[in-house]
Amino acid sequence: MNAKQSLLTVFLLIFSFLSHAQIDADEPKFAVGFSTGYNRGFGAQISIAALRPLESLPVQIRFGIGLTKLNPGNSADARRIFINNATNGVPEEKAKSFDYRLDFMLNSNFINSEATKIVFGPRYSSFKANFKYVGGNEDFDVTSKQFGVGLGIESQFKINDKFNLLAAVGLDYFFNNTLKGHDTSYSPDNDNVNARNDNTNNNVEFTFKDANKAIKQPNLMPRVLIGLVYKL
Repeated sequence: MNAKQSLLTVFLLIFSFLSHAQIDADEPKFAVGFSTGYNRGFGAQISIAALRPLESLPVQIRFGIGLTKLNPGNSADARRIFINNATNGVPEEKAKSFDYRLDFMLNSNFINSEATKIVFGPRYSSFKANFKYVGGNEDFDVTSKQFGVGLGIESQFKINDKFNLLAAVGLDYFFNNTLKGHDTSYSPDNDNVNARNDNTNNNVEFTFKDANKAIKQPNLMPRVLIGLVYKL
């Protein structure tokens, strides 16, 4: 079982355990949501929340999965650091990140709305950047898997008995992890595999710092989202 599957299993077990502690049959037990907006790039997220998981605590629990289109970084440096020093071909580049999040949501009176929450919890990101050089016969991915944490504030504004409008702002932070591309990888501790040489710097080997600067893997991810929440 890989890290992504293990994390999803843990998130779902926690969510399932807490959601079975519902106490009031007359109140909505769950809510599903969809949101979209800026997440260091254009992104969208789907989620399911347990609205009353614990009788004694004013907390809600939510599990979400998001997809964000990101800036992949510098295509010329990516090729030098992960492949070779060739310069031919017209570069085409793209990147995306799947993020998985478990949110703990606490009541707040920060904004006068139907419901305002302080939101925080663990994060996991699966990032992939793709670099293709048309005419240069090179096409490769650079990937990373990262854990992180997040904090934010959200407000919901009632539309009707079932639907709320959601507005959210926050910041996620992801810890650096190994960048892998082609047959090369660069790790934060510089235990690198097949590191390439920098021909502009006396053929000194590239380091994780060089790779991390060239590839825009998730790090600080500011979030400004709007969406809909449906109470089940």
